[in-house]
Amino acid sequence: APAASAALPPRALGPPPLGPVSPAPRAESGKPSAAACLEECGPEEGGVPADAVLAPLREALDACRPTVQKQVCDDIGRRLTVLGDAWAQGKLSAPVRKRMSLLVQELQRQHWDAADEIHRSLMVDHVNEVSQWLVGVKRLIAESRSLPAAEPAAATDGSAQAGPGPEDP
Repeated sequence: APAASAALPPRALGPPPLGPVSPAPRAESGKPSAAACLEECGPEEGGVPADAVLAPLREALDACRPTVQKQVCDDIGRRLTVLGDAWAQGKLSAPVRKRMSLLVQELQRQHWDAADEIHRSLMVDHVNEVSQWLVGVKRLIAESRSLPAAEPAAATDGSAQAGPGPEDP
């Protein structure tokens, strides 16, 4: 009898999700298809090219490599690959793609808090879609934030906090 009653409390949390972790099976039942997304979001918003998001993330990673541990950079790189694969396979919903596009724009402008806020909203609203790779994006935001502000982008926007100019050895 004690074993049976011990099995009851977890059920109060609700049944575990059915099927694989990827959101693919749910696509039929509630999420818009890729075609529906293009109509719903408009071609310019729903059709964010993966490269428009991945290229700046990889650039940010490259900028971190000289100062960040290799193991950390490699992990971020792996997670960016997972993001790229999910994007290429159509596993990311339009809202996730749109928010990632916004996140990258904030990252490029060095608006760290705004980028972090978008990351948090993705984690809260779309955890099933983003859990495998968003941790890497979060780490990338944190590492980019702690870099010495010596990139050319810093001169246009963050000149108050930036040093006199690029002084990387």
